[in-house]
Amino acid sequence: MSRSVKVIGIGDSGQGSLLPLYIKWIEESSVLVGGERNLAFFPNYRGEKIVIKGSLPELMGKLQNEERSVVILASGDPLFYGIGGYVAKKLEGVECYPAVSSIQLAFARMGESWQDAYITSVHGRSMKGLAQRIDGRDKVALLTDETNSPSAIADYLLSYGMKEYKAFVAENLDGTGERCAWYDLEQMSAGSFSPLNVVVLKRQFAGPVWPLGIEDDQFAQRKPDKGLITKKEIRVLSISQLALQTDSVVWDIGTCTGSVAIEAARIAREGAVFAIEKNEDDLRNCLENSAKFRVDLTAVHGRAPKGLDAFADPDAIFIGGSGGEMQELLELCASRLKPNGRIVLNAATIETLYEADQTFAKVGFTTQISLVQVSRSKPILHMKRFDALNPIYIITAQRKQPENEGGSDDE
Repeated sequence: MSRSVKVIGIGDSGQGSLLPLYIKWIEESSVLVGGERNLAFFPNYRGEKIVIKGSLPELMGKLQNEERSVVILASGDPLFYGIGGYVAKKLEGVECYPAVSSIQLAFARMGESWQDAYITSVHGRSMKGLAQRIDGRDKVALLTDETNSPSAIADYLLSYGMKEYKAFVAENLDGTGERCAWYDLEQMSAGSFSPLNVVVLKRQFAGPVWPLGIEDDQFAQRKPDKGLITKKEIRVLSISQLALQTDSVVWDIGTCTGSVAIEAARIAREGAVFAIEKNEDDLRNCLENSAKFRVDLTAVHGRAPKGLDAFADPDAIFIGGSGGEMQELLELCASRLKPNGRIVLNAATIETLYEADQTFAKVGFTTQISLVQVSRSKPILHMKRFDALNPIYIITAQRKQPENEGGSDDE
């Protein structure tokens, strides 16, 4: 006998959101699975009810051995931030039947198209990194929860100066007490909302734009020692050597003003950036710059390699400075770097260059080194002359690839 498992999406209006055929399938099934709220829409169900709570793997294990017909109820579209994808991976013969998702309903209430919206979720997950993910987008749809509520989202956006956004909050969609309204961020911050809501952000006017290669004087820097920053030209070249992807996890060791970490985060928008700095004043500047440039990175006070254990394994590591423990630091970085990852180190002295190159060789990394000498024009009377910046060695290190023991076809 072939087993039947159907995942059916349901809206807040309960049975009123379902096709008659779906209701028939539910009534004819032997097992009905769902959250307490969705199961409550079927008080007269004659089969066995299983409430989804606790361990999903344990529930899937039970359903794998279930020979009776099963219907799993899920809110909205089960394959849109829902349980449908997980169930389909764990059970055979699963059929999904979506209802209208909360995002669709929210845009319907707005009367606007949504194919061009950036959609993400802060439901049951941290808002960390949301700033750089959404910055500059015209429409953003957010699935929320009780912690990441509309007011919490407003406070978060205001902390990054994103006042160009207006918010549409859709509460209890298609259910009792539905309420939809527009708010500016200050109004949303002070508001009170139902736990069941969707937030849509719409940009009302253009915000600031920072292309790759932010000017040095745009960053808050230590005074009176202004200039302790990875200069723009060196920064751009170093970041290019990191070979970042949109979802890269990046470490910036010795971040100082945070210039490299910030520009890296604006490239790796869907990833994460972790920075460490031993000087407290520099760390404060880094955090100030992060807020200005709308980058929600993790920046901690510490002297690497201590403090790196709490960071996620990186795809790319930039080392702009160290506390002198070069060998220990590079050994740790090499051990944590993901396959095919890169380490880029800036050295201002030949001693640091030599030590780094030797240590990379010891840990099985190859290096490619560039000596970068940059001069900037400077006015003198009605003419121009050039001022030289300090020359910098950019060391790019990658794990050695095993040689092809079989040789090539050309041999």
